[in-house]
Amino acid sequence: MAPGSSVFKEVLEFHLMSSDYETGKAKSEAKSNGASTKSSVGLNGKSGVNSNNGVYELLGCPVCKNLMYPPIHQCPNGHTLCSNCKIEVHNLCPSCHHDLGNIRCLALEKVAESLELPCRYQSLGCHDIFPYYTKLKHEQSCGFRPYNCPYAGSECSVMGDIPTLVAHLKDDHKVDMHDGCTFNHRYVKANPHEVENATWMLTVFNSFGRHFCLHFEAYQLGTAPVYMAFLRFMGDDNEAKKFSYSLEVGANGRKLIWQGIPRSIRDSHRKVRDSQDGLIIQRNLALYFSGGEKQELKLRITGRIWRED
Repeated sequence: MAPGSSVFKEVLEFHLMSSDYETGKAKSEAKSNGASTKSSVGLNGKSGVNSNNGVYELLGCPVCKNLMYPPIHQCPNGHTLCSNCKIEVHNLCPSCHHDLGNIRCLALEKVAESLELPCRYQSLGCHDIFPYYTKLKHEQSCGFRPYNCPYAGSECSVMGDIPTLVAHLKDDHKVDMHDGCTFNHRYVKANPHEVENATWMLTVFNSFGRHFCLHFEAYQLGTAPVYMAFLRFMGDDNEAKKFSYSLEVGANGRKLIWQGIPRSIRDSHRKVRDSQDGLIIQRNLALYFSGGEKQELKLRITGRIWRED
């Protein structure tokens, strides 16, 4: 037996007895009130369990503060941490600085296996309960998880629901907001030959009671300089598929037309761009559509959004 393991066992048994007492007490009270409830361990505003029953302190990694999943490691003195942080601390216990070795805390892993927890996005509307080891997988695709800001002009770390992000885009990024399902936008750039990568201001449309983001940018597709326009839907992918859109650009009796389904903002701006899921215009053709001596980009893009029956 590793040094200190008996101490850890005693502490663990104390927490488990406390947890059993609290759970039994809650069940007894619920029964006396005639209520039928499902026993679960609540959140404390984090991706974890309620600290009142002591289990949160055991399952929380002392380094990253996240919940720990197998393999859960411990040092000879019984201090635990997650596998990711074991690498970060160079295999030295952050509590006592002993060599961690390869000791697994199987008892704590077994405790975790017996728990049922609510989704971390419970406060946002998800009221499902999950076994400890399936909770994380659910949260990665939970329909109530917050969205990332869709603004592409800078790295924005703001997250929230759709109303929060719409207000954020309007107030903080000062994006253009328009109502309606048709649009006519002009994109201008002086000295376009000197610009290989550029992102124009995002435009947001309120159509059919939902919000759509129109992106336009210049980038290198392989070795070819191109411009690309595409639409993203502010919502989940299953909702995005209920809509379609078209983009059109042209001049001098010629035109390019793109028709597609808007991508959800769950997909990053870069992911959509790199998948080429939008209207792509070679720079020489874009300058031809711009007229003049091809020294300035003056590109007019029209579009329409409609709901699929």
